[in-house]
Amino acid sequence: MESFDNGNAGRRQQRPLEFIFMLTRDDMTVPDALAVYQQIRDIPGLRYVGFKDVGLPLPQLRQLAEAIHDGGHTVMLEVVSLSEADELNSARGALAIGADYLLGGRRAAQVVPLLAGSRIKYFPFCGETVGHPTRLLGPSDAIVADAIRLAGIPGVDGLDLLAYRFDGDVARLAEAVVAAVDVPVIAAGSIDCGERIEAVDRAGVWGFTVGSAIFDGSYGAGPLPQRVGAVLAAAARA
Repeated sequence: MESFDNGNAGRRQQRPLEFIFMLTRDDMTVPDALAVYQQIRDIPGLRYVGFKDVGLPLPQLRQLAEAIHDGGHTVMLEVVSLSEADELNSARGALAIGADYLLGGRRAAQVVPLLAGSRIKYFPFCGETVGHPTRLLGPSDAIVADAIRLAGIPGVDGLDLLAYRFDGDVARLAEAVVAAVDVPVIAAGSIDCGERIEAVDRAGVWGFTVGSAIFDGSYGAGPLPQRVGAVLAAAARA
């Protein structure tokens, strides 16, 4: 059995559980992201809206970020680009479009200096991530160790954990990561039902992202605002 005893047990994150609606499908920003946002901008209780660094060119991402801010929401950009050059360009893009959070990516040592002096909160992926859509590779103790390493880097504000992109005991991994660090943890990817929302809530994460599952009908077949509302309600119940 893997051991998560690392001598740096952290605290569980504070409530409430935050829901981040991602304007994405299959790890890409949807082509009509701006029109989709206009459908959901007035949903009560929605605070965070995000998108990926792939799928739309930078000028359209800037327009999208401006619309999200005008709607009173917080902007989250998640990096799923694989190469170092693309990841660093996406970090620069986050500055250019005025993102509030930069999620994902693996190159914290290079990204932190780029964000220095900005108001962007930075949540890199912990663990070894590969492919697109992005997957998380084990073993669990190595992921936890990486989380501890990243959380100790000045300029890292939190962690992005691909909990349900991991081929193992998701609940145990999420709980171990949250317990090991003193920064907020976002559970990202493949949270496609209320049971998974409840599971990440029990693990103590700060928030979670949902994109494809809403577009694909996992949270109902009604109008888009109704589906987003269903996820918000599930988060509130958790």
